Amino acid sequence: MIQVYTGKGKGKTTASLGLALRAIGAGKKVYIAQFCKKGQYSELKILRKIRRIKIEQFGRGCFIKKRPSKKDIESAQKGLERVKDIINKRKYNVIILDEVNIALYLKLLKLESIVELLRFISEDTEVILTGRYAPRKIIEIADLVSEIKEIKHYYKKGVRARKGFEF
Repeated sequence: MIQVYTGKGKGKTTASLGLALRAIGAGKKVYIAQFCKKGQYSELKILRKIRRIKIEQFGRGCFIKKRPSKKDIESAQKGLERVKDIINKRKYNVIILDEVNIALYLKLLKLESIVELLRFISEDTEVILTGRYAPRKIIEIADLVSEIKEIKHYYKKGVRARKGFEF
């Protein structure tokens, strides 16, 4: 099955991590590839202690206000190759491609490469794609799509990102 969490609201990664915890509780193994992210987010501290979860980051830091560099593209490509390897080994029951939709939107990855990747998912593997701007083709392929819509956010009142809630 292929699941997508997209939209401009807060909680896409959080939803995928909730699913990861549920899968671990059911005895499954989880692989998380984080595209566009680098750093010690609070959730990683605990997730890295769970034996059946493997997390790897393929971002180089925040470039939201500037264009991605050639090195950003290379890092995303490295992540894609790693995910292909993970899928081929069939060692994990759940594979989360965190922020992969943003990587596609920013042209760090090609849509065709993700579509091709999804064709090789075995029936006993759940794949979750997160991030804003999910391409129409990904939405068509997916078995489940949730759009997380922002109704109200405290950022608009000037509240900065808070440790334990946004990172």
